Amino acid sequence: MLDVLLSLKLTYGPIPRVIELLGILAFLALLVTRRWKRWLPIAAGAAGAGVLVGFLVCWLLSDVIDVFGVSLSPDSRIWFSAAVAAVAVAIARLVWSRGRKLVAVAVVASTVLFALVGAIGVNADLGEFPDLRTALGIGSYGDIRLPTVDPAPAAIAPLSSWSPPADLPHRGRVGLVTIPATTSGFPARSALVYLPPAALVVNAPRLPVLEMMSGQPGGPEQMFTSGSLGTSLDAYARAHHGLAPIVVVPDQLGAPNRNPMCVDSALGKSASYLTVDVPAWIRSHLNVLANRTDWAVGGFSQGGTCAIQLGAATPSLFGSILDIAGEIAPKNGDLQQTIDSGFGGSKAEYLAATPRQLMRRNGPYADTLGIFAVGALDSRFGPGTRTIAGYATAAGMEVHLLISRGTAHDWRTVHFAVDRSLPLLGARWGFGG
Repeated sequence: MLDVLLSLKLTYGPIPRVIELLGILAFLALLVTRRWKRWLPIAAGAAGAGVLVGFLVCWLLSDVIDVFGVSLSPDSRIWFSAAVAAVAVAIARLVWSRGRKLVAVAVVASTVLFALVGAIGVNADLGEFPDLRTALGIGSYGDIRLPTVDPAPAAIAPLSSWSPPADLPHRGRVGLVTIPATTSGFPARSALVYLPPAALVVNAPRLPVLEMMSGQPGGPEQMFTSGSLGTSLDAYARAHHGLAPIVVVPDQLGAPNRNPMCVDSALGKSASYLTVDVPAWIRSHLNVLANRTDWAVGGFSQGGTCAIQLGAATPSLFGSILDIAGEIAPKNGDLQQTIDSGFGGSKAEYLAATPRQLMRRNGPYADTLGIFAVGALDSRFGPGTRTIAGYATAAGMEVHLLISRGTAHDWRTVHFAVDRSLPLLGARWGFGG
């Protein structure tokens, strides 16, 4: 029963709809009075003022102070401003009714409800908390049991000849693993691994691998909770006889609010962890293919920046790159703070670590697939993503630029990007499009 309760969806379904309906009814109730001719103009004025205040607060927090590190989408601004307008009407009704006790109770209750409606609307836009479990911060995954790694056969059959057994599972398996930082010493948190159905059978084929990273602040679990990565992979596997990549989501941050920028620095040897320790663990613990064209690196936001940095810097390791709304360069604070914290105060070292310079230094890329995705409404990260895609094209990569209509810098963009990228990667790996 508790598990059912924690699994209640917050971005769609009956819970958001019921809360929104209650909010509408509460707002209409505030408008009902025998003196409606005098009250309605006051309510309209309060609502208009609330809308203006709501949009002003969004502009200040998002575009001036930059509290969130991203620009709020139009939908989020509308939901927030609508909630502020409803609260303004409730306050106006309390004042107009001269603080009568019954009205005061109704106003307090409706104000809480309006705030909840606004939060539900913004969350539906961002996709941050898909269910009650995620909103409460309760972990969704336990340790995963990994299959035995078979010795590499003398000849590996192409995946196009794969024939699924009768006992093929309907879904993949997701769980936590510990990837030791043997070389780097990086203080990483637990990683998550996704094993597709084809990896869970006897005599499983060796499969391609995708090393994926979440954004900052955040952690590996967000790719599966907010990003629904497992759902997308299972859907792809069902359409391809159980075949999908093995996905490893390591921790490139060390803590939710840290940002070592996927370089080796005084902030930690994040780059070495991701390109030495994690691949070594993958090869020794998972049945994966060895060719660089069967390895991909990807991520969202800060993780997307890491993906293009690491993919551009180590083309011998990663043959494909998935950059979802990454930045044009590593960033930790303003430019000078970034240079001081991650590059010992050296601007030259900082510039050398930017994707543009990495692609100039390591290109041309004769056989690298670069997939870049961004929300059409992402005014903050969109221009940079398009620019980096242009740099990748100039560096010789096979580039695909994916634009998610109607989304911004949010998890809906991640859903879109993963769903559109898997066929591109699958065609390269022999799964079919």
